[in-house]
Amino acid sequence: MTTAMAQGSTGVRRGWSAPAAVIVFVVIAHAVLDLPGHPDAVTSMAFLPLPLEIPLAALVLLLAPKPVARLLCVVFSLCIAVILLLKIADIGTQAAFQRVFNPYLDLKMLRDGWDLLARSAGRPLILVAALALLLALALLIGGFYKAARRLARLAESRRRKAVAFFSLLAIIEVGLSLLPAALPVEAKAGPYLLRRVALIVTSFADMRRFESELAAATGTSGPADFAAVAGRDVVVIFVESYGRSAIEDPRYAPVSGPRLSAMQRKIDGAGLTAASGWLTSPTVGGLSWLAHATTLSGLWIDSQARYDRLMQSRVPSLNRRFAQAGWQSLAVMPAVTLDWPDARWYGYQRILAAADLGYRGKPFNWITMPDQYTLSAFERLARAPARVGGRPVMAEIALISSHAPWTPVPEPVAWEAIGDGTIFAAQATSGEPPAVVWADPDNVRRHYIKTIDYTLEILSEYLARSAGDGLFIILGDHQPAAIVTGPQASRAVPVHIVSRDAALVERFRQAGFSAGLRPGPEAAERPMNGFAPLLLSLLAQTR
Repeated sequence: MTTAMAQGSTGVRRGWSAPAAVIVFVVIAHAVLDLPGHPDAVTSMAFLPLPLEIPLAALVLLLAPKPVARLLCVVFSLCIAVILLLKIADIGTQAAFQRVFNPYLDLKMLRDGWDLLARSAGRPLILVAALALLLALALLIGGFYKAARRLARLAESRRRKAVAFFSLLAIIEVGLSLLPAALPVEAKAGPYLLRRVALIVTSFADMRRFESELAAATGTSGPADFAAVAGRDVVVIFVESYGRSAIEDPRYAPVSGPRLSAMQRKIDGAGLTAASGWLTSPTVGGLSWLAHATTLSGLWIDSQARYDRLMQSRVPSLNRRFAQAGWQSLAVMPAVTLDWPDARWYGYQRILAAADLGYRGKPFNWITMPDQYTLSAFERLARAPARVGGRPVMAEIALISSHAPWTPVPEPVAWEAIGDGTIFAAQATSGEPPAVVWADPDNVRRHYIKTIDYTLEILSEYLARSAGDGLFIILGDHQPAAIVTGPQASRAVPVHIVSRDAALVERFRQAGFSAGLRPGPEAAERPMNGFAPLLLSLLAQTR
């Protein structure tokens, strides 16, 4: 027995000293509890508040019976781990989507985020970074647990000193909280976790409300519902990351302003008329499918949970309504490289995914093909055959050249020379790699607006060449990430209505749109889910 006690005592002596355990316990807990959940708030001043839980948790460990203290070491360590992981997730979602992380709604997006990062920066680099992060987190949480265990096992004489220290610290913190000019003292862990639980509860309630919205969104369509465009193509074109900031932000207006003016002259010369407005997107920085579903369903789809439920519903999409009325409904999706089960809900009769578009050039990093090729393939593979068959198309097209990482920036080529896209091979390997571009925020912004400028130029040429008598609806899906727009930017995106039918375009002007390709700065921002009902209303009107 004496030998065993001696070995146990030796084991304690070989561990951390009591002062070291106190320091590690306090420093890690303080850093985690004070860590802001927004990247812009991570400053030295953010770590000045004194979390009240630290001395209280330490006193509980020191005064609780040994078996209870051992269990509390695990509980406290798990709490620190959960809070740290949530705050890291908050920083990521705030940087990308300008909102906090919602465990109930966002866990399904981790795979999509991994795929995007892997394609942009390279899978080996991202894997190494992820493993390094996991190792750092394991060491941090392991260090906290080890410090907590050391406190719980202090010898009686050291325990009394530790109790006195943490009691004094608690008294000082409470006293400081009563002084208006002192350092802030507040409870951090409990309120933070309660807010996150409340967010999850609110999300459950939101899904119950959404069920009611789904039940009310029914109906079918016939030719009379689209009398204003009878026999004509209707093409909805989503431009990736094309937001209000691209037009109005002083950093980008010197590029986008002249481009929109040139685009206006181009379509004017082709006998086309335009009207433009603002739509408020349900997402920002990514999750384009939420904007697509919102636009085409007439329902507000601002979370993955709502989107998944919509995909299981019988709510008719705008695409399906056109198909019911006699149009050939099709999708042109150059970013779709895997199975796409969601297509069933949209009701496409034909899908042109990346592999179906015949592109033989090289990808532009994550971007499978440049927008000019996508539009050229749409004309060749969809509109030309439809004209022969005498059946109009209702097409949804996703243009992705303006998707992050915004490098390399494509350049227009002669439309007659596009062919199978091999002409773009040299462009695809030119320019700065993503790691270089993203090392400098100003460089990121320069590349972003260059890709928007490219897509608008391509669209102006395409419309002037190929619009025919169709109705074209061109809109952004969402604003880019905060690194481009800055914090608190509007969530609005531009929407342009272009047609040779001036009387039809005038209907949109009467509904509040501005004449031409530049939405008025004072024009109201219409929720994106309100666009489908408006479109159905305007297209059902007879001439």
